[in-house]
Amino acid sequence: MSAVMAPLISPADRIAVAGHRGMAGSAICRALLRAGYGNPDRGGPLLTAGREQLDLLDPQAVARWFAAQQPAVVVLAAAKVGGIHANATYPADFLLENLRIQTNVIEAAWRSGVRRLLFLGSSCIYPKLAAQPIVEEALLTGALEPTNQWYAVAKIAGLKLCEALRRQHGFDAISLMPTNLYGPGDNYHPTGSHVLPALIRRFHEAREANASIVTCWGTGTPMREFLHVDDLGEAAVFALEHWDPAAADAPRGRGAAGEDLGPLNHLNVGTGVDVTIREAAETVASVVGFGGAISWDAGKPDGTPRKLLDVSRLAGLGWRARISLQDGLASTYGDFAAQLAANREAVRL
Repeated sequence: MSAVMAPLISPADRIAVAGHRGMAGSAICRALLRAGYGNPDRGGPLLTAGREQLDLLDPQAVARWFAAQQPAVVVLAAAKVGGIHANATYPADFLLENLRIQTNVIEAAWRSGVRRLLFLGSSCIYPKLAAQPIVEEALLTGALEPTNQWYAVAKIAGLKLCEALRRQHGFDAISLMPTNLYGPGDNYHPTGSHVLPALIRRFHEAREANASIVTCWGTGTPMREFLHVDDLGEAAVFALEHWDPAAADAPRGRGAAGEDLGPLNHLNVGTGVDVTIREAAETVASVVGFGGAISWDAGKPDGTPRKLLDVSRLAGLGWRARISLQDGLASTYGDFAAQLAANREAVRL
């Protein structure tokens, strides 16, 4: 950033977080509270509503909630998420539900006079074979990864809706595209989870059973970048405070020949460092304390060969990830073990 300027949001703002119970949404809430937002004593409460209070799939209910709560700032972190198996099994659900959630919340925010909105996307929006590391301009330049294309198409639509409302109506909507997330509050379902929580559960269960070997999907050779969700939370607050696409020094897109494509309306969020799935599995095994062997089932899909984000634009504004994979996995496994202990205690009672 070329000059110090006042944050674009204020502790006096009424800030709504859609998806506050999810892994990403809860991390963003924690980051907002740490930064002094969401304090009613300072004027601006943190506005949240659970599914039992607000069905984000119902456009009329969403519009009524916005009219009643009158948020000034909105973070849209709500989404239907899952791993390769879930995407392959429920493609229509992933497309329809995410399109409805995004359209309902973004349109209601715009129509109700919200001043600033942050939409949370995903790095799966980029082509399967995009040049590495992936720059923001790679969007819509090639075919998507088939195993999660339904989710990706929905996220692209949400990003483009934000961009369209900015262009046509001056609505201050920005989008962040995080890489693969992990951390507290993750989903450890045996078939519906992403790679790191799936590995944590598998190696934990193997250790508890004194198993001598764990079999993992694929070849282990694809490269992945992993971002701790608390780093994402900090990035979201930073972007809300400091990133104005209309500013003279805001990141701008560049074409293949270097031509100016105008201000970027979405920015990547990641660590800028990737590891093989094999290395990730070995790190999880070490953190969990599993001492057996690891085998690989090459008959199962690998997914995208590599997916590393270029994070230079957000870094140029002044933000970088801070949590290492080793440290992040250690704290995440602690959270997983605490969840298991709480579940066992609940059953005992």
